[in-house]
This record gives sequence, C-alpha cells and structure tokens, in this order.
Amino acid sequence: MLRYIIRKIVYGCLVLFGVITVVFFLFHSKPGDPARLLGGQNVNEEIIKSIRKDLGLDLPLYKQYLLYLNDLSPLSINSTNANSHLYLDSAKYTSLAAVPIGPEKLLVIKKPYLRRSYQTKQRVSEIIWDTLPETILLAFVSILIATLLGVFLGIMAALRKGSFFDSFSMVVAVLGMSGPSFFLGVIIVWIGAELWYKITYLPQLPFYFLGLGLIFGVAYNQYRQNRINKRFSIGFLIESGLKGFGLGMLFWLIGIAMNGMLGYDLLPLINNYFELPGTNLSIGPLTDFDDFTGEVYYRPSKIILPALTLGIRPLAIVLQLTRSSMLDVLSQDYIRTAKAKGLSSYKVIYKHALKNSLSPVITAISGWFASLLAGAVFVENIFSWNGIGKKVFDSVTNDDLPVVVGSVLVIATMFVIINILVDIIYGFLDPRIRLS
Repeated sequence: MLRYIIRKIVYGCLVLFGVITVVFFLFHSKPGDPARLLGGQNVNEEIIKSIRKDLGLDLPLYKQYLLYLNDLSPLSINSTNANSHLYLDSAKYTSLAAVPIGPEKLLVIKKPYLRRSYQTKQRVSEIIWDTLPETILLAFVSILIATLLGVFLGIMAALRKGSFFDSFSMVVAVLGMSGPSFFLGVIIVWIGAELWYKITYLPQLPFYFLGLGLIFGVAYNQYRQNRINKRFSIGFLIESGLKGFGLGMLFWLIGIAMNGMLGYDLLPLINNYFELPGTNLSIGPLTDFDDFTGEVYYRPSKIILPALTLGIRPLAIVLQLTRSSMLDVLSQDYIRTAKAKGLSSYKVIYKHALKNSLSPVITAISGWFASLLAGAVFVENIFSWNGIGKKVFDSVTNDDLPVVVGSVLVIATMFVIINILVDIIYGFLDPRIRLS
C-alpha cells in the first residue's frame, strides 16, 4: 500500500510540474512589459531597468523559468550576494533554515514564494489566502446541493423507470448539462435578485392543477389499497402532482398567448397571480462592512444564488450516474435474492442497492468539487463573489500575471491533492486497484 501511495504522489508531482511549465511559458510569452505597468506612465528608463532587474525580466526566458521554479520550491538554492537574482531577500522569502553549501551559496528551506501583484504590490500568497476560503465554501455548498438533489432524483428515476418522473428527471439532467454557467448565472441573477427581489408573482393556474393532481394521486392510492391490496405509493403521488403542474403550466402559457393576441382577458383565470414575499436575495461578497459600527457581519443568504448556478451541472451528472448505477445494481442476482427472502423495499434499496451503486457517484463528486474551484471564475464575477475566481478574472483584465499564475497553480495543486486522496481511498476500499 505504501508503494501505491508513493507512486500516486510522484504522479501528482509530475502533473504539477507540467502545469507550472505550461502556465509559466503561456503567460510570460504574451506581449506587454510588466515593468512599465509597475512604474506608471511617467517612469523613466532607469527606473524601468531597475524594475526589470528586480523582477528578473532582464534574463532570458528559460532563466526566468528556472528562477521561478527556485522561488516556488520549498528547497531552493540562494545567494548571499545582494546583486544576484538568487539573493536571499527577507522581504521576499520566509526562510525556515539556511545551510551554507559554498562561496555565497545557501541551501534554503523556505515557504514557496509566488511573487507580488503588479497592481497592489501585495504578496500573491496573501491575496490567495484572503479569497480562497470563500471559493472553497461556494464550491462545497454547490456540490452539497448537487449531491443531495442528484442522488434523490436519480434513485426516484431508477425506481420508476419509464414513468413521467423518469422522463422529467432526464429533462432536468439534459438542461443542466446544456446550459453554460455564465448564461444560467445571468438568468438566475435577473429572476432571483431583480425580478423577484421584492415581490414574487406566481401564476395560480399551475398550482390549481397541482392540487388536482395530488387529489387524484391520493384517490388512486386509496383505490389501490381497497381493491388491489397495494401499499400507498409516494412516488405515484409525486408523479401525479408533477403531471398536474406541468399540464397547468401548458394551459397557462397557451392562455397568455391567446390573451396577448386578442388584446383582452378572454380567460380571466390566466392573469391571476399569487403575491408572495420576494427572495430578498442580493449579489455580492459574503461579508458586509457596517460603516457606522465598523463591524464585519456575514450574510449567508448571498451564497444561495451562486451555489445554485454552480451546482446545476454537477447535479445533472450525479442524477444520471445515480440512475444508471441503480438500474445496473437492481438487476443483480443478490438484489433478487434479497427480495425473495422477504426483505422490505427500504432495506433492499437503501441498505443493499444504494450502498453498492454510489462508487461512481463518489468519484464524480470528488472530481467535480475540484473542478468547481477552477470553474467558479465566471460565476463569481457575475455574482460579485469575493473569491479566487473573481480575483483571477480581474487580474487577467489588468494583466496582473503573478496573481493569475499563482491562482492557477494553487487551484491545480488542490485538484491534484483531491485526486490523490480519492485514489488512496479507492486503494484501501478495493485492493485490486493497487495492482493496476
């Protein structure tokens, strides 16, 4: 097992090395002079030369790359010569230990140095440390919503294969996969934080049909109990309500179109709405600052809209995986044996089938959690969420390369660490994986 873990860690380090190499040459090959950006509009050539030397921009690109690797590495070679690019500057490096290895040469154990922002002169590590927790929180809430709803809908769809509920869940999955996050984010902001912010107007007709569907579901369940001696079916009740609601929405849309074409209210029930309290959901960072008291307070409600937007795609994936995995497990011999022994449906489904069908779902959830950290760039920008994604977007706009490169490397590191942990967990659960 130890050999398996070491192999996975080595693979992860090689992946990180590749990411660092690609990201460095990709961003440092773009046109533009960071020295002029740092110096401002009225800077002279002497100051520009000094800035370029301080940043190492006077060196060839491959030497800049080696210097950057030296900055990132926790074990680096530095110099005591103040004129050297390898100078151990206490303003840059947080060294833990330094051992002389030659004339003016030191072997240093230090914290990785991600350089400084061109815009604010602040350490990139400090910028990331300030913004990363909010991105992790957003990704965690998003994947939690996607997991709970996706697993529930997937189980229901598998148990009622071929039914209306199954078709409805597949429509939800297809829409979730088809809609880009930046487009859905704009729609959700418009509906949740603007259109329904103060007052929510909902048409009455679909809810009347929902009530009729539920009444029919209760009546039919009662008929099944009395005549066929069948147990009460919650699934059929939910399906009847959804069918009624969908039929009501169809009639309401047709009525809206007819009233619009005719120019008057031919069908008065169409224009009847429920007036409900608004969402009171706004966009912005999780924390607000009170100018009068000087206190910082949290508004957890601000996470609802961005978490919903970010969680739509993983919800669709989890739903599909749960459904297909459950259908596969339910067809196995041991499930039929459990049913033949007289076990209740609850024990068969939740203690046998579900337990053995969640392996691909867990893999998807772990991968999507890491992906959400990188995929939150546009969502955080739309919702003005003060996370690392918004910081990356602003830094790309302002050509602040150290922040962009540092953020990408941190996200890639977290992605690799999560995948290594998942592989190790699978190695413990299934010994066959260690031999592959």
